[in-house]
Amino acid sequence: MALYRKYRPATFADVVGQEHVTEPLSTALSAGRINHAYLFSGPRGCGKTSSARILARSLNCVDGPTPTPCGVCDSCVALAPNGPGSVDVVELDAASHGGVDDTRELRDRAFYAPAQSRYRIFIIDEAHMVTTAGFNALLKIVEEPPEHLIFVFATTEPEKVLPTIRSRTHHYPFRLLAPRTMRSLLERICTQEGVEVDDAVYPLVIRAGGGSPRDTLSVLDQLLAGAEGNRVTYPRALALLGATDLALLDDAVEALAAGDAAALFGAVEAVIDAGHDPRRFATDLLERFRDLIVLQAVPDAAARGVVDAPEDVLERMREQASRLGTATLTRYAEVVHAGLGEMRGATAPRLLLEVVCARLLLPSASDTESALLQRIERIETRMDMSIPAGDAAAPVGPPKQFIRKTKAVSAPEAVMPAKPEPAPEPAPETPPEPKVVEPEPVQAAPGELNAASVRSMWTTVRDKVRQRSRTTEVMLAGATVRAVEGDTLVLSHESAPLARRLSEQRNSDVIREALKDALGVDWKIRCEVGGAASPDPAPIVDPPAPQCDEDEEAMMAEASKDNSDTPRRDPEEAALELLQNELGARRIDGS
Repeated sequence: MALYRKYRPATFADVVGQEHVTEPLSTALSAGRINHAYLFSGPRGCGKTSSARILARSLNCVDGPTPTPCGVCDSCVALAPNGPGSVDVVELDAASHGGVDDTRELRDRAFYAPAQSRYRIFIIDEAHMVTTAGFNALLKIVEEPPEHLIFVFATTEPEKVLPTIRSRTHHYPFRLLAPRTMRSLLERICTQEGVEVDDAVYPLVIRAGGGSPRDTLSVLDQLLAGAEGNRVTYPRALALLGATDLALLDDAVEALAAGDAAALFGAVEAVIDAGHDPRRFATDLLERFRDLIVLQAVPDAAARGVVDAPEDVLERMREQASRLGTATLTRYAEVVHAGLGEMRGATAPRLLLEVVCARLLLPSASDTESALLQRIERIETRMDMSIPAGDAAAPVGPPKQFIRKTKAVSAPEAVMPAKPEPAPEPAPETPPEPKVVEPEPVQAAPGELNAASVRSMWTTVRDKVRQRSRTTEVMLAGATVRAVEGDTLVLSHESAPLARRLSEQRNSDVIREALKDALGVDWKIRCEVGGAASPDPAPIVDPPAPQCDEDEEAMMAEASKDNSDTPRRDPEEAALELLQNELGARRIDGS
């Protein structure tokens, strides 16, 4: 027997996720306030017909009307789930019996008293299929029925029911089940069936069922039928349901976050190679963007049941949401949604999917409001490098002196003095650490690690960098992994001064050692400015730079001095505080 029939509810207490309907009905039955006509509406497979049968069972029970049928009397046994049925409870399908002649016959039969029960009950399923003439034929008896007669109309489209009929009924709207409620139902059924299901399978089944208990149980039934050794595995469910592998979605989102076109189109190629439907991939990608937007707005969305995913996937999604802004995610969702509309009925869905990916990578190609907001968000991200509060060396005071320096930048260039050559950075008075001879770098095997792999572990790498130098970790806040070229990891940074500093030996050594600990590779480090592909490291001597670069040189030089006010301050901590002050001044001034 199919699962949705085997586990059909027998009482209102067994109906899952429809408490807003079952509780008022139970109260009315307990109080004896019985109406002559009911209207149950809602999406397909959410329990309308089952609840109508439970209502008939509760009304005709020997102890009734009661919300808890005894289950042993003749009426309860006849009206039990998968029972033989009762002569006094007639269930009609209006899709095939909705004409005027059918309703006239039903009207004539309705006047007869029940044969062996308390009420004669007519359950009319798919009531919106009854014709206007048929409803008119029923109107008089629905308006003034005999005392023994009760009508229950069940429909997915209540607005199509004749308004005059609808006004005579008590209307109870049914709803689709929330993912958390559906999951608890599936877990309970799997436990009763003695089947073990991988944790990652439940979201696939729930998404395929669309919130309908009947449809969801049908999907689960199909998976259980093909389970080997009473275990439903994620790969088997993934292949059977045609869903997109979560790893492909992660690759696509990571590529978008890094602006890596090669990795994004590589994910599309992997989707096609795996035999997935491009439309399904686009749908699943849109679902991922929705989850990321919700996680940004509601940090505890998983605990509330708004986002349903395994814990390891949730961790990756939280990291992705922190890297992508709200405006960016909103535009991504809009572009993919529009692309899905274009894919409907298209003869080349893969080509349209690749066009959608190109639109995602290039917001400047569109003049829509969402594209403009994304571009503004990018600019704000470049200007505002937030520093975690826990990493600050000391409380940051008002950056007064840096405000004055930054304001000086707005003066006309004609009155600015010529920029002197930067003085060499003075050595700290603390004794330098002994120089360790670095071994020759070991090149990684081709194909062992790529940029996408490093991006997936970038959070771990930054944690390792923070353990060695908080200043270097702060400068990495705006850096992204661009590529792996042989034994060199190429980073990109929108700030030219910070890109130059990350390429310096002391900072690159810190990142290099962190990569050894996190990934087991010994790579050189090169940081380039923005998205430009420059084969050489960022030069130490640049063309004439804005005044703020000179301030940074002075800032780092001041950090290395022994400040008489704070004799016990570490040079690295002082540099971190000054960097925080400078960034705060730039945010205030807006330069």
